[in-house]
Amino acid sequence: MIELTRGNINNLLEAVGEQLALRGASVSMLLVGGAALSLRGFVSRTTLDVDVFALVDKTEGKRSFRPPDPLPPALYESIEIVGRDFGLSHDWMNTLVASIWDQGVPESLPDDILWRTYGSLEIGLVGRQTLISLKLYAIIDQGKQSKHFEDLIELCPTDGELNIAVAWVSEQDASPEFRQFVTEAVQHVKAGSREHH
Repeated sequence: MIELTRGNINNLLEAVGEQLALRGASVSMLLVGGAALSLRGFVSRTTLDVDVFALVDKTEGKRSFRPPDPLPPALYESIEIVGRDFGLSHDWMNTLVASIWDQGVPESLPDDILWRTYGSLEIGLVGRQTLISLKLYAIIDQGKQSKHFEDLIELCPTDGELNIAVAWVSEQDASPEFRQFVTEAVQHVKAGSREHH
């Protein structure tokens, strides 16, 4: 697997935008995960893939978001070609994270999105609060040995940001065991953030 840096990701997105233009298509979508953290400058690390969280529809100048599956054919083809040209795995850009739509996305999603244009590709990089909420959920799923825990420590969330994240994450599963996991995860994050700074 090739590790993607901020520079790599920008180049790849430019290439996808070029491929879309060749097909007479244009796409707007939201990114989360390591790519969004890196491109927004919140965290400086490499990532192995680019997480597509939503497709964006624009009507009368307003943007609305929807689950990204299935990707538009022109976008799918463009991703495949760029992956092949750059020697990347076939799933270098994927929608795995989009399963969260089944439970409901964080309310903070429309806020604080940074928009960038790469030719025929418009990319929205989600905001800090949404990333914190998604990262907290991922920690509960994958444990504190995961990159998500390190990302959250580096983000150094405030108590207010963590409270918003906890409120959303707690809606994903009502069981007492899950709530206990959430409480423990937050304690670890707070302790880790104190050590980090």
